[in-house]
Amino acid sequence: MPSDIFELLPNLVAFNYERHYEPLFINQNWVLINGISEKKATYVFKDDNILSIQDDDVVSETSWTISFHNIFSIETTDGLITVKAYFKDKDVLVLEHQDKEDYALFINEDKVEDGINSIDDVTRFLKAKYEKKVKEVIHKHEFYYIDNFKEFGPYTAKELVEKVKSNALSVYCFIRDINDHDYSKRLRIKDLLYS
Repeated sequence: MPSDIFELLPNLVAFNYERHYEPLFINQNWVLINGISEKKATYVFKDDNILSIQDDDVVSETSWTISFHNIFSIETTDGLITVKAYFKDKDVLVLEHQDKEDYALFINEDKVEDGINSIDDVTRFLKAKYEKKVKEVIHKHEFYYIDNFKEFGPYTAKELVEKVKSNALSVYCFIRDINDHDYSKRLRIKDLLYS
């Protein structure tokens, strides 16, 4: 995989021992997404610097250490590699290879109801996760609305939808994002109903 992970996955957070080690990282079942279409590989970073890797039914152990902040050293069959660790949310881990333009993407299988066994499972998980996140963001976001040539607000999307449900507002009222200066985008409350 080509690197430049920050373009592919914006808002990555560097591994922080105090915040990530115990609750999110250690003793979790991290499924490697790279190559999952050929075989499933699950990585478990354990205490005492043991890395357990399960490729299908074969389990092997190797070692890993935190070298500095978010830089890890991992013993592989190809020798010692150095990676930088990042989180994308609480259940997506990225290890960026430091000696070549490559990275490994992992999903914490412990956070997935039906497990991760295929690309379809990955797609389903990420789609559901980010659709839910977008809906939460939209419903908390604030908008102004215009009714009878007067502007009101700001109101959250959720509040506007409630006003429509109670017949206090028309679904066809124009709205503008709090960051917009006018109504040129021609958004209406009904546009929020499908978000």
